Amino acid sequence: MIGIEPIGEVVGGRAEPIDDHWAGVEAEIRLDATRFAPEALAGLAAFSHLVVVYSFHKVGADEITSTARHPRGRKDWPKVGIFAQRGKGRPNRLGVSVCEIVAVEGLVVRVRWLDAIDGSPVVDLKPYMSGFAPRGTIREPGWAQEIMADYW
Repeated sequence: MIGIEPIGEVVGGRAEPIDDHWAGVEAEIRLDATRFAPEALAGLAAFSHLVVVYSFHKVGADEITSTARHPRGRKDWPKVGIFAQRGKGRPNRLGVSVCEIVAVEGLVVRVRWLDAIDGSPVVDLKPYMSGFAPRGTIREPGWAQEIMADYW
């Protein structure tokens, strides 16, 4: 397998991983100045949204699961496998979030609605392009819609 090294980190926003109420949270993504020049972000400001791949760096080895569980420990929701949910105790501890780009300045991308915490290592950035949006009808179970009711 290829090695994955952080390209930067999240600065600001929330300090702790709280499950809900991420609406309007602002943070910065600061690229590693030893590896990148500002030209790495050239053209990014023309996009409204950004896909951020980051690490759940505060998740300990004892919190990783590879089996089924009740999302958020709620017994009234069905037990589902880790790959049928977006919990942070994932085998590779990777999170993916789509957020709004507020500004791009030098090696810093200021964003809003990023659900990563301060200090999270960022492993990749991609502009959100509508051509990659899902095609067809989106299907999801009721418990997934319930989880998102207070998420933002």
